[in-house]
Amino acid sequence: MNHAFLTVDLGFGDAGKGSVADFLTRVYDAHTVVRYNGGTQAGHRVVTPGPQPQKHVFAQFGAGTLAGAGTHLSRFMILDPLAMLAEEEHLRQIGVPDAFARTTIDARALVITPFGRAINRLRELARAGSRHGSCGVGVGETVADALAHPDVALHAGDMANRDVLYIKLSKLRELNLSKLVALRPSLPSNDHAAAELDLLTDPAWADWLLDAYAEFSAQAQVVPGEYLHAILNRPGAVIFEGAQGVLLDEWRGFHPHTTWSTTTLQNADTLLAEAGYAGQISRIGITRAYTTRHGAGPLPSEDSALTTALPDARNGMHMWQQGFRTGWLDTVLLRYALDVVGHLDGLSVTCLDRIADLPELRICRGYQVGPLRIERIIPAPNPQDLGYQEQITAALAGCRPLLTHLSGPDELLRTVQRDLGLPIMLTSHGPTAEDKIVSTAHPLLMRYD
Repeated sequence: MNHAFLTVDLGFGDAGKGSVADFLTRVYDAHTVVRYNGGTQAGHRVVTPGPQPQKHVFAQFGAGTLAGAGTHLSRFMILDPLAMLAEEEHLRQIGVPDAFARTTIDARALVITPFGRAINRLRELARAGSRHGSCGVGVGETVADALAHPDVALHAGDMANRDVLYIKLSKLRELNLSKLVALRPSLPSNDHAAAELDLLTDPAWADWLLDAYAEFSAQAQVVPGEYLHAILNRPGAVIFEGAQGVLLDEWRGFHPHTTWSTTTLQNADTLLAEAGYAGQISRIGITRAYTTRHGAGPLPSEDSALTTALPDARNGMHMWQQGFRTGWLDTVLLRYALDVVGHLDGLSVTCLDRIADLPELRICRGYQVGPLRIERIIPAPNPQDLGYQEQITAALAGCRPLLTHLSGPDELLRTVQRDLGLPIMLTSHGPTAEDKIVSTAHPLLMRYD
């Protein structure tokens, strides 16, 4: 039997996607995790069960790795070879010696270079107090360069040819150096800017970068796009692991505080359709039991006291993303995410253990704007209307959250199911797979033989 589990974060990221992917891998003995969007900016924390737990924050390898699954990085991934080498080293240190051997990479995946990463960071530094929000890894610059200059875009399939690699890297370096002209007047004089400028202007870049990429190419298995079709035709389960969240989507998120990636299930659906996949599909939306976001952008239910009460094991103050912010669970934002994503079979609610001991529990079910009560954000009729998305962003800045007091986590779950009209298939009460509870009322997550 073939079963594809499509997971999607319904918020601003950090909903617990890695933990859910690890759980599904273990329960269904999934053979592969497919990454269908994003890149090295992902931070999917997995903690294994048992008295001596392993811990790893997954960025490019699939979050089912510690449970024994392989990884496939689809063409929609934005690859950072240097970061992947570092991630593999940590996996090796905690007892996973064959992460690369269990991973395949679509030859068409875009590659982030140190030059794109440097200009990304310099651009954010030049914005000073008007940052859009960035993970500082170069995803946006890489995608923008590929769209504007497809002939010089670096793909995973280019990396094995040293001559092609050198030519493309040289052109990408010059392209990013040309962006520096406009940024220089606004750059601060500090160590962060100096470090990125040194990297971008290093005349000896080829001496170390080509060798590092050669090391990556010697280990990585780069495959044609059709290879995924064979993976999906293998009997058993496949987990599609998303990155970031729907509210950060490049077109449907609240512009300009968004990512350069499609964070809905659109890419996953495309990959399944291309493969002619005919197996069972479960579409699962993931949310924390409260709302979070890293960095700038609207968060109507934000509560500074809640941020203090719920410090995060994975997230804190970040040089590029800035502060980690927390608010009450917001069904207005969740309803908008559902409208954008389309059909889901059910929800997974994570971090219920974090709210269990709060002295009070609230949920945001609407906004007040002057005399008006708002309970729904209407998606743009045109799915690529960034002007419309900017209007939503501006409107959310003027919203006051309408909060309802709840008796506890059980009432929160009942309220979410009632307001969103979707069953809760899975709840998470801690970081490990043993801390997950499957709803016995929902057959889609019942284990099959």
